[in-house]
Amino acid sequence: MLKKILFLFLLIIICQGHTPVRGEESGDAVITDLTAATSDTHLLLFGTLRNSFTDEMLEGLHSGIPVRFSFFIELHEFTRSMADRIIASRSFAHTLSYDILKEIYRVELEEDRRQNHSSASLLEAQEVLNDLNGVKVIELSKLSPGATYTLRVKAELFNKTLPLSLQHIVPFVSWWDIETDWHTLSFTFGSPGSP
Repeated sequence: MLKKILFLFLLIIICQGHTPVRGEESGDAVITDLTAATSDTHLLLFGTLRNSFTDEMLEGLHSGIPVRFSFFIELHEFTRSMADRIIASRSFAHTLSYDILKEIYRVELEEDRRQNHSSASLLEAQEVLNDLNGVKVIELSKLSPGATYTLRVKAELFNKTLPLSLQHIVPFVSWWDIETDWHTLSFTFGSPGSP
């Protein structure tokens, strides 16, 4: 029993030393090139996730463990008469898996119509995984011309927790929780066809 307690104690100490450093300068994940546009019917979001992969993620991927990135979007409306309010929010995931036998990367994009992409190139698969390309945020009919809006976007990149058998013993330890800060884009909505 004493050996188990000592092992758990050492495991916790080792895990505490493996927390990622925050900050853009350190090469942490960040959402860039955030842009809003409109289609005939919807407000669309574009952006790119950068510095999203760690060596541990790639090692796991090539061992057959899928990498899942979760994205969170909020649209806030600001009016003179009241405080900001969230008028739209959504979340979705991009999942990258590797077929060890065929040596092909597969990317599943959950937003809108569950698109699937395959590639023999890791770099190409990472680009698809990291790209927010025309994500539908809200129908234009729900926006008010002349109103000011703020789009907020963040991503959770990877989460490796303790095995289930240890989670009830040490419930608050997570080895890796990598997420970006909220990135924002403010705009005043014009008439349909231009944000």
